[in-house]
Formats: sequence, C-alpha cells, structure tokens
Amino acid sequence: MRSREFIMKDAYSFHVDQASLQETYDAMYQAYCRIFTRLGLDFRPVQADTGSIGGTGSHEFHVLASSGEDDIAFSDSSDYAANVEMAEALAPAAPRAAASEAMHEVSTPTQTACADVAALLGIDVTRMVKAVALVSETQADAKAPVIKHFTLCLLRGDHDLNEVKAGKIGGLKDFRLATEAEIVEYLGCKPGFIGPVAVSGQVRVIADRTVAAMSDFVCGANKESFHLAGVNFGRDLPEPSLVADLRNVVDGDASPDGKGRLQIKRGIEVGHIFQLGQKYSEALQCKVLGEDGKPLVVTMGCYGIGVTRVVASAIEQNFDDKGIIWPDAIAPFQVALIPMNWGKSVRIQEESTKLYEELTAAGYDVYFDDRNERPGVKFSDAELIGIPHRIVVGEKGLDAGTLEYKGRRDTESRDIARAELMAFLAGIVKR
Repeated sequence: MRSREFIMKDAYSFHVDQASLQETYDAMYQAYCRIFTRLGLDFRPVQADTGSIGGTGSHEFHVLASSGEDDIAFSDSSDYAANVEMAEALAPAAPRAAASEAMHEVSTPTQTACADVAALLGIDVTRMVKAVALVSETQADAKAPVIKHFTLCLLRGDHDLNEVKAGKIGGLKDFRLATEAEIVEYLGCKPGFIGPVAVSGQVRVIADRTVAAMSDFVCGANKESFHLAGVNFGRDLPEPSLVADLRNVVDGDASPDGKGRLQIKRGIEVGHIFQLGQKYSEALQCKVLGEDGKPLVVTMGCYGIGVTRVVASAIEQNFDDKGIIWPDAIAPFQVALIPMNWGKSVRIQEESTKLYEELTAAGYDVYFDDRNERPGVKFSDAELIGIPHRIVVGEKGLDAGTLEYKGRRDTESRDIARAELMAFLAGIVKR
C-alpha cells in the first residue's frame, strides 16, 4: 500500500466561521461516500484522530480488507464507526464488587507476561492487571530545568494501551515508554514484576475504566519473581489518581452510542477529511475582511483521497484464483471482446470489428483481443486482467444470431441475441 509514487487528490476550503466550515465539511463527507459507493467499494467512514495535522475533528474512509493496516470499530446495530485510536471503551456497567480475598504474595519465578502468570495461578487473564510505565517531561521555559514525570497506566491483562488516548491525558503529552533504568529508579524493580501497590508519591497512577471496576485482582509486586493476588483499591492501595479511557476497544465491547456491540475489522485508508480550524491560518496570519469590514482569521478544512490506494484496495476486495475482478467504474476495460478463429475467418473478423466499433461508439472501453491465440489463452488473460464483462464471437453464434456473454463473477456463460446486446449491456454495465 505504501509506494514511492503516491497520487493524491487534495482539496482545501476557507471560511469566515465554523458554521461555514461545517457546511462544506458535511458536503465533502457525502461526496466522498458517493465516490466510494460508485467505485463499488465496501467501505466505512469512521471518526478519526487528527494526529499531527491537528484540528477539531476528522473522518477517515476505510475500505474493508483483511490486508488493511488499520483497525476500525463499528457497531453491529447502528452506523457508529471509528478508528480504534478514537473508539471509546465504556466503563463496565456493573459496579466494583466487594473484596473477598486478603492480599498475598505469589511466587512467579520466570513469569512476567500476564497470560503466563494467569496460567501459573490457574485464573483467567481478565483477573490480571498490568502496569505500563510511561515517562513525560515538562520545561517551563528554555532556561528552566527539565522535569521528568513517571506514570503507571493500569490495564486489564488482556487489554492494550491506546497511545493516542493516553497522549491526550493531562501531563502525558509526548510521553514515551520508561526505560528499564527509570523503572528501577522509581519502582525499585525490573520490568515484568511492576505494579501499583506501595509506590512512592513520585509515581502517578492512572487506571483504565475497566481496571477501576475490578476487585481481587493480580498485579506485579514490585519485587522480582513475585506478584500480588487479592489486591483491592481502597484497602491495599489508594484509589487511582485518575480513571480514564486508556485502552483499545475489542470485539464485543458495547458500542459508545449505546446501540449494539462493536466489531473490529481491518481497513485500508483511502480518504481523510479534516476540520483544520484556525491552526494554520493563525500561524500564517491568513485573514480576510468580514462582513463588518474588519479582518478575521479564516477557518480551514482539507480533504484528500489516495487515488493509487483506491486502485490497490479495489483489488484487495475483488479477486479470485484467476486474477483481478475490477468494479465496472474503475476497470481498465469494461468489456472484453474475444473473437474465435480470428486468423482463419474473414467473417469473424468483419463481424467482430463491426461490433467493436458499435461498442466504442456507445462509450464502452473495449479490450479487443485480435490475437491468433487459442480461446483458453484469451479467456485466461481477460480473467487475469479482471475485465468485468466478456463477449465471445463465434461461427455457431453468428449462424444462430447470438453472442456468448459471461460476467467476470459468473460461473457459466449464456447466449444473448445479437440484436439485443446493446440493451442488455446498458442494463448491467455500471458507468
């Protein structure tokens, strides 16, 4: 999907206020949906993080494909869809259960991964809590000293940290994973056995919403080769300093819009639209005169489609063991015209050429295979290229007044009356 050459359709819009931007943004959103629908793609528009480009909001357009590079989450009961970076993981509906175990140490000589500790203890990994150590730095000004901040983010054992969400929490902007030396410095233990119990006041503890609702959980003991079991907030350690949505959503999570459950699929990003706001126009002091005659900073939007990615993603969604199956709208040729015995029959040559001219005059892109090759070779090449519609001209068909038609997805061919061909194609070829 990533190549040295990348062809992009780019557009920018400039507005006097947010309301005007929103109007154009919504129009571009609908235009993109129509474009990808007309191209015959199975796609999803999803809420997305603006990333380094910035702005107040954005949507990505993803073609669903197992080879995709991004995970997208969408509801099975509504039109909610979002990039996993943005999809909200709701807090558990049930409140935290009361403690039923006493906290105690358990020996885990070589087990550091949550799954391995859970297997050793004979418990489900959902009872594990893992601590991800992060470091961020602040500096009041260029002459002030750099201040280091050490944070433990607590996640359930089977969940993964969402770095985009974490980066939006106060104090964690531009964070990085803590080094082994920093972990030893702040927790007195090497990685693999770290946890939130009895940490110093220098360590900030942030719990994911799911973890905040857990009781009697297992976590690192900050002691090499040991974990703690039966751990409970409020008794064995303070309530976390902050509870936040820290994790990636997973299959089966409740949809953030309250409708249905989330499904996770892979997607290829083919388009992205942004509400840039005034981030760049402010920096460039790009102004226009408002209705009151006073200068105002313009509000911007930008809109892009990866043209070459559209081509690649169409192939990822449309192929079989014979080759590509192009959607009609972007096929290099719409119709493959294949005459039999081209080199031996003047009649075939004349009728095929006449049909070719008729098809092109009607606006069809036609692949006219006038090679002196066996039928099997011609058929295989047309299927490999992925031409959606195939018409075969043969002596027997001409005698009967018919032509043989086969769609690229069809398993069997069928005969079409020569006189009805143009009307037949007009009804099935999408242009």
